[in-house]
Amino acid sequence: MFRFFERLVDPYCDYTETNTPPQRLWPFFLQYSKPFKRVFVLAGIMSVVVAAIEIWLIFYMGRVVDLLDGEPATVWDRYGTELILVALFILTARPLLQAIDVALLNNAILPNFATMIRWRAHRQVLRQSVGWFENDFAGRVANRIMQTPPAAGEVVFQVFDAISFSLAYLIGAAILLSTSDPRLLIPLLGWFVLYGLLLRWTITRIGPASKAASNARSVVTGRVVDAYTNIHSVKMFAHHEKELDYAKEAIEDTRRTFQAEMRIFTIMDVLLVALNGVLIIGVVGWAIVLWMQGQASVGVVAAATALTLRLNAMTGWIMWALTTFFQELGVVSEGMETIAQPITLIDQTGAKPLQLTDGTIQIKGLSHHYGRGSGGLDGIDLTIRRGEKIGLVGRSGAGKSTLVKLLLRFYDPERGQILIDGQDITEVQQDSLRLAIGMVQQDSSLLHRSVRDNILYGRADATEEDVFSAARQAQAHEFILDLQDPEGRQGYEAQVGERGVKLSGGQRQRITLARVILKDAPILLLDEATSALDSEVEAAIQDTLYGMMEGKTVIAIAHRLSTIAQMDRILVLDQGRIVEDGTHDALLARGGLYADFWARQSGGFLAADIEEAS
Repeated sequence: MFRFFERLVDPYCDYTETNTPPQRLWPFFLQYSKPFKRVFVLAGIMSVVVAAIEIWLIFYMGRVVDLLDGEPATVWDRYGTELILVALFILTARPLLQAIDVALLNNAILPNFATMIRWRAHRQVLRQSVGWFENDFAGRVANRIMQTPPAAGEVVFQVFDAISFSLAYLIGAAILLSTSDPRLLIPLLGWFVLYGLLLRWTITRIGPASKAASNARSVVTGRVVDAYTNIHSVKMFAHHEKELDYAKEAIEDTRRTFQAEMRIFTIMDVLLVALNGVLIIGVVGWAIVLWMQGQASVGVVAAATALTLRLNAMTGWIMWALTTFFQELGVVSEGMETIAQPITLIDQTGAKPLQLTDGTIQIKGLSHHYGRGSGGLDGIDLTIRRGEKIGLVGRSGAGKSTLVKLLLRFYDPERGQILIDGQDITEVQQDSLRLAIGMVQQDSSLLHRSVRDNILYGRADATEEDVFSAARQAQAHEFILDLQDPEGRQGYEAQVGERGVKLSGGQRQRITLARVILKDAPILLLDEATSALDSEVEAAIQDTLYGMMEGKTVIAIAHRLSTIAQMDRILVLDQGRIVEDGTHDALLARGGLYADFWARQSGGFLAADIEEAS
């Protein structure tokens, strides 16, 4: 039975991805709810059926009280069959209908709806650009991805478990009282008006309060995860207390927002108890008056009493359900600030895969300042021929990394073009562009997975021998075989920790090199590829790097000028422009900025950068 309900909806079913998700709450819900349309209708019907049965039970208990006003034998002769049938219904049909109602909610909707939102939200966020991620805390993004799905599931649950049930119950209660005596509707309707006003007061305040509290929790998560991710820096600079104060500020804000939220609930609870007292006295008292006047039977009084006591118990639940409903809507609304953000860096309609013939790169009038009007690149013109090896040098902030990011299309240029084999990279599919480029970064962070998985990230269909061969070329195979993680996994199965924290900088860099060697892309970008290696390993790997470059178009960023002295050409960037272009010897002979860098090197690094940093 469970499997039947659990398989009513596939949370991973195909859907049309959109670059502009709905920005308003209800259209957002409607878009995600499409696969559940049929199940939602069934759940709504079953909720009404269950409520109707509950109302009927109260009505029938009143009838039983009236039926018992006579001789037992006579009552049994007249109504025995009816009582037996009702008993069988209560023992069989009622539990079955209740089971269907609960299974639709608990097994068909809740697990699948939350799973679908989490899957689609993660898929949507992964499509965002690198620049989008650079503008937010990874922890806050992750927190919103994790807390929005259960909140959305709770919203749906309350719609069918509480809201539709309670509406059907209240309507049924009004019908029951009106059939007993229409005058009993007067106190019920008066109470209902006051209850509605209290509900409105609560709802208008709980939504914004819940959103504020949810946002405050996300900020806490972002700050805490930021500290954990950078724990080496925290310890190295002895900023334990500073990080505690930084987190405490956000934690205290969370406490204040939660206090404001809870004050609303306290006021609601007190007023609700007073209102329910009015309901009990009004309906039951009036029913007793009618009985004393001979206008109502004992069964009517019993039914009215049972109904009001049931409503008294339900109203708190309904109020909590509705406030939970709007509280969770606030959480979803806060999560939408991440999940529903438009994707701006997209493939053009009809974009085709990059057709790589020889790897010639042309850069025309390229400018990018990150929207600031300064910094980055300013009017770059450059042609890199097939198989040419280019070294890129310059002070920090000269635009070297910006050029690499634009080549990978992590950003779209503000002006100008980048063409690869005559194709504007903004007009080809992003994935095909990045598959054609191998990149070794200075920050050699790894995925928190096994060594094998990290190397296979370069080419998922590679064989075991391909992985070993790439590791050997990167001078990594020997140390990999000696690895063992805390769970006892060894060698290529050992987990490397978050961002590769369990490995040394040199080990991480060599695994990164192995990954790029395995990828074997025709265009190669090197950003301080050997900066984390000791001199002995660097010397061994230099031959590997030059082997990797063979037949490829290469751009290598370096502060250690000796690593690029053998390049075909060296470009010197300064303030976003190419100020020098030539071979190592030609640039030294020119006596310009490059010659100054070379002359002032300290320990193999640009003295200009060292002075700037100090």
